[in-house]
Amino acid sequence: MLKYLIVLLDDTSTPYCHYENPKTEYKLISLQDLRAAILLAMKENLMVQFVYPDYKLPQKYEEIIETTEHCKIMPVACCAGADIIIGDYWENPEGRKMDRDKIYVLRTKKEDFFSHYEKVGEMLIHVARLNIILTDVDTFTEADFDKYKSVLAELAFQLKDFCNEETIPQFNLLTDRMLLDSMNNCNAGWENITLAPNGKFYVCPAFYLSSDGYSIGDLENGLDIRNSQLYRLSHAPLCRHCDAYQCKRCIWLNRKMTLEVNTPSHEQCVTAHLERNASRDLLQEIRKSGRFLQGREIMEIDYLDPFDVRKKY
Repeated sequence: MLKYLIVLLDDTSTPYCHYENPKTEYKLISLQDLRAAILLAMKENLMVQFVYPDYKLPQKYEEIIETTEHCKIMPVACCAGADIIIGDYWENPEGRKMDRDKIYVLRTKKEDFFSHYEKVGEMLIHVARLNIILTDVDTFTEADFDKYKSVLAELAFQLKDFCNEETIPQFNLLTDRMLLDSMNNCNAGWENITLAPNGKFYVCPAFYLSSDGYSIGDLENGLDIRNSQLYRLSHAPLCRHCDAYQCKRCIWLNRKMTLEVNTPSHEQCVTAHLERNASRDLLQEIRKSGRFLQGREIMEIDYLDPFDVRKKY
């Protein structure tokens, strides 16, 4: 069931997940399509998420955007009025003038993350929530998994002093899993779809920006999602049994790595389970100092990739 409509306002709209945006030529969505998108969202009771480019939009666009309830996703270089701010570099948090009431997404490559992870604690002080997205998770090796596990353990050590019974810092890699009791994934193609500047719908922005992507309809003729059930958790044989609830279950990465939208890659599964296990360790460590998240448990497991224990399902 659709809940969100993501609208790319320009061909150069900021990437906010695992994908990259190779486009460099500005191309705004037409005012006609923008109005049509808002009308569709109102009719279908969809929350609209507008994804901005790195320049200020013409005033007419802003006026139309403000006619509906929405969320603004904006790059750090041009983020006045943003709800979610996207960055792709590590910088002194104070230098970036972070806003305590905003959500920040830091897109980073694994080597940069391994080199700069100690800055996460500084960032958490200045933001409402921090999401770190590894843009090259598909390239992880066994050595990278070991390093990732070690870094997550170090971050958990940092975070334990931030947590108490009243306050929990919001950090996707470690605290999300502690608070979840069911899957909380991207759900592209099922709970959200993307409208591109060309007036066509896509499963997510990555499918528009990828050379082998495909559309799933347009504003004029409506949606045409073939085999739509494959985008649902209920039709994901591995994921529906998994309890790495914080995993993005990225549909685009699934297709890129396994050629199936409902089957995740080894790299995506292992990184998600390393996060899950680090969250478990953090939860146990915090509980040594008192009562914390009573009733929520993360069970110990002996695998990192559900594919390895698929026969148990």
